[in-house]
Amino acid sequence: MIDDAYKHKIKTAAEIAAIIGAPGRKKKIVMCHGTFDLVHPGHIRHLVYARSKGAKLVVGVTADHHVKKADHRPFVPEGLRALNLAALETVDYVTIDPHATPIENILTIRPDYFVKGYEYQKGGLHPRTAEEKQAVESYGGEVIFTPGDIVYSSSAIIESGPPDLAVEKLINLLDGENRTFDDLKKALAGLAGAKAHVVGDTIVDSLTITSMIGASGKTPTLSVRYEGKRDYVGGAGIVAKHLKAAGADVTFSTVLGDDALAEFVRKDLAEAGVTLNDVVDLTRPTINKNAIVADGYRMLKIDTLDNRAISEQVCKKLCEAVRDVPADAVMFCDFRHGIFNRDTIPVLTAAIPEGRFKVADSQVASRWGNILEFKGFDLITPNEKEARFSLGDQDTVIRPLGTRLYEEALCKVLILKLGARGSMTFRQAGGELRTFFGVDSFADHVVDAVGSGDALLAYATLALKTTGDEVIATILGAMAAAAECELDGNIPVEPSMVMKKIETYERRANFSA
Repeated sequence: MIDDAYKHKIKTAAEIAAIIGAPGRKKKIVMCHGTFDLVHPGHIRHLVYARSKGAKLVVGVTADHHVKKADHRPFVPEGLRALNLAALETVDYVTIDPHATPIENILTIRPDYFVKGYEYQKGGLHPRTAEEKQAVESYGGEVIFTPGDIVYSSSAIIESGPPDLAVEKLINLLDGENRTFDDLKKALAGLAGAKAHVVGDTIVDSLTITSMIGASGKTPTLSVRYEGKRDYVGGAGIVAKHLKAAGADVTFSTVLGDDALAEFVRKDLAEAGVTLNDVVDLTRPTINKNAIVADGYRMLKIDTLDNRAISEQVCKKLCEAVRDVPADAVMFCDFRHGIFNRDTIPVLTAAIPEGRFKVADSQVASRWGNILEFKGFDLITPNEKEARFSLGDQDTVIRPLGTRLYEEALCKVLILKLGARGSMTFRQAGGELRTFFGVDSFADHVVDAVGSGDALLAYATLALKTTGDEVIATILGAMAAAAECELDGNIPVEPSMVMKKIETYERRANFSA
C-alpha cells in the first residue's frame, strides 16, 4: 500500500513520549492539535510555522468521537485524517487523541512548544486554551500563537462542495478493521442459501408515463397525454425480491386485497422465486402508489390504500407464520399501512422463535411510525428522518443522534442511512474497535434513488447474519444500495451488480483503470 511509506509516523502519545524523551532535550519538540478534517492552506501554513520552532513536530488529531461542531462531521474519518498529516514532510509524528481535550496528551508528550492558531488569542484567551496553556506551563513548556489573521475553515470548504473521498474512506475502513476486498467478495459469495422470512406491507408502485400537452386557460388544470404505465412490487415485497436475488431462500408474509393487483403481486413474486404467504383481507385494497410522470417530472402521486390496523384474525395468522416458517432471519418491514402498530408489534415480536436473527426497518415517510417500537433487534436500518422522528430531535448532529438511538433501541447493530452522504453504523465494540464508522455512497451516477434503502437492508441483513461482521455487512449493503440507485425503477439487485461495484472500487484503490 502507498500509505505504508508514512504510516510509521502514526503512534500513541506514550510511544512518542518514549521516543523523544523528557523535557531538557537538546532538540526542541513542537506540538499542534486539531481536527484537520480537510488539510487546507491555512493548516499547512500553521504546521510549517510550528515546525520552524523546533527539531520535531508532533500533531494531535481529535478522534471522531469528539468531533461535534457540525452535522455529518467529521467528513474524513480519524485514521485517514492522521494519514493525511503523516504524509506531510514537515510532520514527524501524528497521534489520534482519544480524549475530549489535548491536555492529557500534552502532559504525556510534554512538548517544549505547543502552537495554537492566531484565532485562539484574538479577542482574549478562550477558557479551553487557558487550560491548555496552564498544562504546558506546568512542566516549563511554552504556548506560541501562529502570527497572521487569515483563518481557513474546513467546515466552509466541506459545505461549499464536499470532495469525493469514497475510495479513500473505504481503504481506510478496510485497513483499520483488517479487512480486504477479497473478504468482501468471499462474503458476497456466501450469501446464497440463507433462509429469510420477510413480514410487512406490500406496495405496488406504479409509474404512469405522460407527456405535457398544455394547461387550460380558464382553470389551473394541466393537460397530459397518456403514454403507458409500469407496475413494480415495492414495499416489503421488493425487500423479499432483493433477498432472493442475493441467493437467499425467501418466504414473504403479507396482507393483500381481493383484486387484480393482488394477482399481479402473486405472479411477480412467483416469477422471482419468492414463496408468498399472503393473508387476504376482503375489507381493504392491495396498496397502490401511482406516480404521474410528465416529461420526466413527477407531477402527482395517487395512493390507493387503507391504513387501518389489521384485525386480530389477520394478526393471528401472521403470528403463526412468524413462528412456523423456517428461517435464519426474520425481517419486519414497517411501512405503516396496517400490519405494524403499537398493538401488533409486541405480539408479532413475541412470536419470533428464540435464536432467530431479528431485523427491523421502519419507513415512516409521512405517516406515524417509530423504529424504537422494535427494541432489542439484531439490526435496525432507519434513515436520518426516521431517527429524528423517533427521538423527537431535530437539532442534534448525526453522530450523537445515532449514538442515542442505538442506546435507546437496545439493538446490536444500527445502520443509519444518510442518503447521498452514505451511511453510519453503530455497534457494541470492545478493546480497540471503534463504536461507530461511516461509508460514503458508492453510486457513480444516480438514475433513481427510490428503493436503495431496501437493497441495503437486504444485503446488509444477509451479510451480517452469515458473517457476523458489521463492517462487511455495511459495505455490501452500501454497494447494493449504489447499484439500485443506478437502475431505473425498483429492480432487484443481483450479486453480479454488487461484485462489479467491489471490483470497480478495488481498481480505484489500486490506481488501476
